[in-house]
Amino acid sequence: MVVLPAHALSPSRFLRPNGLFQAVCILFLLLAQTHARADAWADIQARGVLRWGDDAEGGAPYIFHPDDNADRLIGFEVEFAADLARRLGVRDEFVQNNWDMLLPALRQGGNFDIAIAGLERTPENLGKVDMSRPYFAFGQQLVCRVSDPTFQSLDSLRGRPVGVLSATASHRLLEKLGGFNIRIYQDNVNYFRDLEVGRIDAVLADSPIAQVNLVGNDLLRPAGPPFDPGHYAVAVPPGETNLLARIDDAILDMIRDGTLQRIYTKYGLWDVAQEGLLGWKPDGLQARRQISTLREWRTYLPMLLRAAVTTVWVTCAGMAVAIVLGLGLALIRVYGPAPFNWLAVAYIEVFRGTPLLLQIYLIYFGLAQQLGFKLSAGFAAVIALGLNYAASEAENYRAGLLAVPQGQLDAALALGMKRRVALRRILLPQGLRISLPSVTNDFIAMFKDSSIVSVIALVELTKQFQIRAIDTGDYLGLGLLTASIYFAMSWSASLLARRIERALRP
Repeated sequence: MVVLPAHALSPSRFLRPNGLFQAVCILFLLLAQTHARADAWADIQARGVLRWGDDAEGGAPYIFHPDDNADRLIGFEVEFAADLARRLGVRDEFVQNNWDMLLPALRQGGNFDIAIAGLERTPENLGKVDMSRPYFAFGQQLVCRVSDPTFQSLDSLRGRPVGVLSATASHRLLEKLGGFNIRIYQDNVNYFRDLEVGRIDAVLADSPIAQVNLVGNDLLRPAGPPFDPGHYAVAVPPGETNLLARIDDAILDMIRDGTLQRIYTKYGLWDVAQEGLLGWKPDGLQARRQISTLREWRTYLPMLLRAAVTTVWVTCAGMAVAIVLGLGLALIRVYGPAPFNWLAVAYIEVFRGTPLLLQIYLIYFGLAQQLGFKLSAGFAAVIALGLNYAASEAENYRAGLLAVPQGQLDAALALGMKRRVALRRILLPQGLRISLPSVTNDFIAMFKDSSIVSVIALVELTKQFQIRAIDTGDYLGLGLLTASIYFAMSWSASLLARRIERALRP
């Protein structure tokens, strides 16, 4: 409890020059004390609702929409959460949250009370939140193509591309072993699709994920039995011992009375490993302390810089495509004949009016599945960014060309110049100079928009930040390092643009 001396609360004290600052500090202490006294279990009882956080994109068998009802959620964790809330005497309420940000969101509190989302009981997670006794036992399952019998174990995949889900036990295991070309994905489906079409040679995933994707799939096979066992547990905000104890008791009751067996059997998940949940004893895992990335910058800065290299080449290559294609579109729209002019307008409106994320999915996954075009992640990222930004660049160049007085073109033609010569020597130099500030702005914007290419397993700067922030729990320090790198890249691009502007200044 915070005890304040009587003179600290004197009104006259706050009239001094530094009084306002002291008042803010005291208010902060009082609010922090009130928050510390808050009991999550008492709040849940008063509300009558247990809010549990998860990501509906987690997929089967965890949480998913059935084929016959897109508004309904099912899955073994959905049924587990409902029964858990019933045993606690309240009703359950699902709260959508991005999977990568579940633990930070739970730690800061507000939107949901607990997290049930296939979260592993590991030292890394125990360093951020408290975790219940296990409610599910899993192992690591290696999956390969049926048509490629070469790979039978992890050792046979050294140096080969292996897909994993971001920030999972699979991801950490491959990083710990070393020697693998790790491809990081953000969902439980697309790395299996990439395995089917041959972009990667294997997938390492938790056994429930692998099991669902292997059912009825004649293209994929399990490479050996599951290994490296682990457990899923309910995540609870740090220090909420009352709530944690009640959840532990409820889970134990669910194991004893056969509720978990009934739920897991329904989804084809009950096995010998689940039978061991009843005899589970505290594992003695030590919570991993939060790492200060600013103190350990020698370790984390090189990781960020390597990811920044990906950001730079994807952005520069994408902008090169956008500049060339955008200039061609602008010339066709301003000076081209009617049919081609209409096509240019249609291209600009379509690519400017649809999300970049959707375009990336269509180019990377859609072309491979429907037409067999297996583009690499880097090539697909460059093409998607270039095609999208070409629409904006076309409008920038069109504005620059229209800003050049029409009389200059008329004079050139009157002097006997051909139209293409007048465009090359008179209109384009002036129009490009006028457009340069807008093009520079788009170039800097693409540095930040390139972060979206992480959805196709390309680890650029922002994705590397997310991965390491989840591991270390230090979003502030790592965020400052990442922001500094982004600023350095953007500032360098600005300086280069200013130098070009000075060179083109008449």
